[in-house]
Amino acid sequence: MECIFCKIAKEEINSYTIYEDEIVKVFLDVNPDSNGHSLIIPKKHFKDLDDIDEKTITHIMMVAKKVKKILTSTLKADGITLIQNNGEIQEVKHFHLHLKPYYQEKQKIEKVEDIFQKIKETM
Repeated sequence: MECIFCKIAKEEINSYTIYEDEIVKVFLDVNPDSNGHSLIIPKKHFKDLDDIDEKTITHIMMVAKKVKKILTSTLKADGITLIQNNGEIQEVKHFHLHLKPYYQEKQKIEKVEDIFQKIKETM
């Protein structure tokens, strides 16, 4: 059975995509920890950090820099936390990098659709 992130990469499942190129797809997490919580996934399936090649992981980090700029400028985030889980803590066994915006003032978690619209309006 294909993983959910492979299905998102192949557009078999809809996502709130905020960036995409031939190697990765970046989309808003549908169960965000903060406004703008995003995931970067490679379109090719890699299980985890041990499985992914250097070229792809380097590309993911370059895309993370671009997405950080989008999130901080659009949503006025005060910082960004990057998280990448492996092993038992990894919910979906497809390499992914979380970008979680941080706000000094407590934020009410908004609907993902509303955050997506804010980001799309500025792009």
